[in-house]
This record gives sequence, structure tokens and C-alpha cells, in this order.
Amino acid sequence: MSQQQWWQAACRQPDSAAEAAARARQAQLTKPAGALGQLEAIAIQLAGLQGCEQPQIQRPWLSLFAGDHGVVAEGVSAYPQAVTAQMLHNFVAGGAAVSVLARVQQIPLDVVDLGTIDLDLELPGVRHLRLGAGTANFAQGPAMSVEQCQLALAAGRDALLRAQAINADLFLAGEMGIGNTTAATTLACALSDATPAQLVGPGTGLDRAGVAHKQAVIERALALHGSQLAEPFEALRRVGGFELAALSGAYLACAQAGIPALVDGFICTAAALCALRLNPACAPWLLFAHAGAEPGHAALLASVQAQPLLDLGLRLGEGSGAALALPLIKLACELHAGMATFQQAAVTERQA
Repeated sequence: MSQQQWWQAACRQPDSAAEAAARARQAQLTKPAGALGQLEAIAIQLAGLQGCEQPQIQRPWLSLFAGDHGVVAEGVSAYPQAVTAQMLHNFVAGGAAVSVLARVQQIPLDVVDLGTIDLDLELPGVRHLRLGAGTANFAQGPAMSVEQCQLALAAGRDALLRAQAINADLFLAGEMGIGNTTAATTLACALSDATPAQLVGPGTGLDRAGVAHKQAVIERALALHGSQLAEPFEALRRVGGFELAALSGAYLACAQAGIPALVDGFICTAAALCALRLNPACAPWLLFAHAGAEPGHAALLASVQAQPLLDLGLRLGEGSGAALALPLIKLACELHAGMATFQQAAVTERQA
């Protein structure tokens, strides 16, 4: 890509003075230093991102991106592709896990169909963008055209713009797409030093033979595309997916707009890695919700130097882990703002 694209534009810089003020406040709260662990770190990080000593999360937003994957033709999934479209119906009908989590917490749920095998699908409450009947089989050629990949990245940016319209202060995202652990694993291998053997996992429930076959398909795809994968955009369009590109675009748009993003599980972490390769300056704006059960997730989290909030053995996707982590982030802010200082509480501080 010789000409600079929108995702390469400057990202906002965190407010170092607000972060320092928040750190100083934490040192004065009525508790031993560091006693609240990551909750202290989250509050301090959000202070820098929001530019105020006492950050708050009042208007979270959740976008869920869906798309089908042509690589499913290689037999890499335990479920048929029809499930993607079926789950879109479940999301807006309120029956999916993330639908429940969003409803209970009153989070707007923005469901975006980027392109399933059912191009005639029409569901109230779903944005149907129809970039194609899913991606092409990347074990045989590029998953997306240049235009499709650009449109998918822009779909993520557009979701952030919708969040901005309600003055959202935290952007959550999820995904749905049969075959997307294969795409995420292949993309992550292309963008890092990890091998398929280190990252491949059962996804929606493959047995040992299925995982071995999935690994072989990924290795074949990486060999097919070869040196073309060295450039991040090319890697994304060749072995990624519509929803992976939209997630990456959303994370980059968040960093450019100055809105923190809460990254969900394995798929979303692969998209975050892609966003970091496309524009490394987005790093401070990415918070990581949980360590998932997919075997490669720990390696991916290490590659982006992430410290996830939860470790519950989750492997659902959909943004469910991010939605589950949201109360912790809110409570981190409430503790930071609501606890008394030693002086206010007339409590003796630790002796120097």
C-alpha cells in the first residue's frame, strides 16, 4: 500500500498528567499500595485515556461483526457455515450469551453482517453490508480482494462512529463466523513469530484428528501466500476474514478518536495484533478482557504484552468475555473515585 490509508493516521496520545494524578491518588487511598492489583492499573490507564484524574465508564457500546469463511470448505470446523446466519437471528432475538449480557447491563448491541453465505438474509436489527458470500478459501487464494478488505476495515470504523454518536466511553466488540479460529490462527502466524502448532486449537469442538487437519490446512495456506504476508494489510486480506478486518478497523478508529477498546478473546486478540501491525500507536487504547481457553490465546496475549482481567476458561467469542469484564472495569473506576484518602478518613499512613 504505497499511499497512506486512513488506518495509518495518527492516534490520540494518552494524557500523562492525568495518569500521574491518578497514580498519586491511588497512593493516598486507604489500602496498602497495590492491594487492588490490576484494578488500580486499569483506573490509572483509563485516567490517562480519558484525560481526567477520576475516569468513569457510563456509556459502553458493543459491536458484533459476523462473516463467513471460504476456508470452511477444507473441513476445518465442527459446525456447518449455515450456523453463522442462524446465530445472527439468535443475537437480535436475544437468545445468545452476549445478547443476555448486553441486555442485563443495558449495553447497545450493534450487530453487523459483513457477508454470509446467505446473501438474501434480511433480519430486523442487523446491518447487512453484504461484502460477499463470505470470504474466498484462503487455502487456494486470497480471502478478500483489496476492495473487500478496505470495506471491511471501514465497517469497523463506521461502527465506532455510531458509538461516538451516543458519546460512548468504552468500545466493546465481538465476532461470529464459522471457521474464524482458522482465519485468526493463520493471520496471527503471519503477523508474528508463532507457528501453527503453537496457536492451533479445537475452535468450536474439533477432536485431535480435526485439530491436526486444521493445522495442516493453515500450514498449506501460509506456504501458498508466502512472502506476500510480510505486509500487514496483505496478510489481513489474504488469510483474514471480514469480521477480523472490521475488528481491526474498529480498534484503530478507537485509538484515533480517543475511545478505549475492550478486546475479547482469541479472535479479537488476533484482530488487535493486526491493528497493532497496521498502526502500532493504537497500543495504549487496547484493554484486554480475558484469557480464553483456546490454546493459542496465551501466546497471542504475550505477543501483544497484554494483562487480561479474567481467566474463566471461556471460548465462546461473541464479545461475551468483554461484556463479563465490563463490571470489573466500572468497579475499578468507582473504587478509584469513591474510596477515601488516608487524610479524609483520618487513618494513619504506613511509616516511611
